[in-house]
Amino acid sequence: MELIFATNNQHKLEEVQSLIGSEFNLKSLNDMGYSEDIPETGHTFKANASQKTHFIFEHFNMNCFADDSGLEIDALNGEPGVYSARYSGSRDPKKNLELVLEKMQNLNNRKARFKTVISLMLNGKEYFFDGIAEGVITENQSGSEGFGYDPIFKPDGYEHTFAEMSLSEKNRISHRAKAMEKLISFLKEIQQS
Repeated sequence: MELIFATNNQHKLEEVQSLIGSEFNLKSLNDMGYSEDIPETGHTFKANASQKTHFIFEHFNMNCFADDSGLEIDALNGEPGVYSARYSGSRDPKKNLELVLEKMQNLNNRKARFKTVISLMLNGKEYFFDGIAEGVITENQSGSEGFGYDPIFKPDGYEHTFAEMSLSEKNRISHRAKAMEKLISFLKEIQQS
């Protein structure tokens, strides 16, 4: 089965490709010759993911999926949330991360979660899958793997941030991995029926 993953984010693509394996022929937007950003004007992860798959389906008429993910911090009333990728007013991950650390200074409640919602558009019908990784925001950056807020997010039950973990370790517990697991199970069921 051929699927377009509606992203130009190379890090996301690598993560998802390692999860999905070789059972499905995965194409990125770049593979389709599309390098523009797809509009994300929704107020929820679900709305943004849906907006992206509808856009791809309408323009390419191909089965596709898209995710929208973000970091929600309790002490910041759920920020950065859907604005995670542009929290500082730019798409610079370093500035976004530094703004979070700045706002978190002197705050004791460091509870946070990463959330992913995936929209799958299959033969014109839409399905949703989600995943959550609970954890805390660290006081300092640590690690060089991953991307985005990974250097300041330590998942519950672990002593290391996502950025200190190998891709395979992160892919066992991350929000995106949990949502992808549900998506892959669903696709395997469809193929078998």
